[in-house]
Amino acid sequence: MKTVSLVLGSGGARGLAHIGVIHWLEENNFKIKSIVGCSIGSVIGGVYAAGKLDEYEQWVRSITKVDIVTLLDLSWEKSGLVRGDKIINTLINLVGQKLIEDLKISYTAVATDIKCQKEIWIRSGSLFDAMRASFAIPLFFTPFKYKGVDLIDGGVLNPVPIAPTFGDETDMTIAVNLSGPAKSEEKPSAVSAVPALPSSPFREKINNFINRLQQSMTSSSSRDWGAYDIAIQSFDAMQRTIARQKLAAYPPDIVIEIARNACQTLEFDRASEMIALGYEKTKECLSQAALQKKKVEC
Repeated sequence: MKTVSLVLGSGGARGLAHIGVIHWLEENNFKIKSIVGCSIGSVIGGVYAAGKLDEYEQWVRSITKVDIVTLLDLSWEKSGLVRGDKIINTLINLVGQKLIEDLKISYTAVATDIKCQKEIWIRSGSLFDAMRASFAIPLFFTPFKYKGVDLIDGGVLNPVPIAPTFGDETDMTIAVNLSGPAKSEEKPSAVSAVPALPSSPFREKINNFINRLQQSMTSSSSRDWGAYDIAIQSFDAMQRTIARQKLAAYPPDIVIEIARNACQTLEFDRASEMIALGYEKTKECLSQAALQKKKVEC
C-alpha cells in the first residue's frame, strides 16, 4: 500500500471532483496520510479527514440551485457579498465541531493574509474556522478574522499548495489542479463510475436544516450580481496563471488536472458529474503513471 500526501486545489464547484479522486485512491490501495487543501480543497479535505466524506457526498449530490442560493447569506458589507456563516453552519450540522489536532489524518488549510501578502497554513484549532478562512473568495465572501488577522482565500497566492507537504514522510505527493486546460467537451466517460450513495438520516437532517434556512431568507432580487460574476471569473483567471507557476516551481509526483471549464464556480448542483470526472481523471492519470513510472501530468 502506497502512502500519499494529497493536495486539493482551489476552484469552486469543480472541487467536487476531489471526492472522486479520493474514492479512486481508496479503492486502489493508496493510503492518504496527509491532506493540504485550499478553498474548496480545504472543505473536501477537512470533511474527509473528519471521517464524514460519505455523509457530505450524500448531501452534496442532492443540492439544487435553490439550495445554493439559500446557503449564500448576503452580508451587504463592502468587504464581500456573502458572509459564509450558513455554509459553515451546514457543515457543522453535518460533521460536528472538530479540532484539527484531533483528526486522524494530517491536515493543513491554506489561506491568505492579504495585509502582509503571505500564505497562512492553518494546522490547529477549529476545523471550520480553517475552512472558512481558506474559501473566502475576495469580494464574494467577507474576509474571516482568524487570531486577529483578516484572512481570505488561499488561492489568491497559491491555488495548489505543495510546500506544506515537504515534511511529509509519504511515498508520493499527488496534487489536484482545478485550473487545467479547457476542453471543448469535458464530460465524464461514465457518470455512474462512482454510484450515488443511499439515503440516510444525515441527508434528511441536512435537508431539514436547509429548509429552515429557506424559511428565514429575505429577498435579494434587487442585488446586481454582474460585478461579482466578473470578479469570480477574474479570480479564476488569476488562479490559472499562479497554479502553472507554482506547479512548475514545486512539481509533485502526480498532477491530476480538471479542466477549468468543467463547470462554473457556483454550479454545486452538478456534483454527481464532477465526482465522476474526478474519479475517471484519477484512474486515467494513475494508470498512466504506473506504466511510465515517472512524474506525469494528466
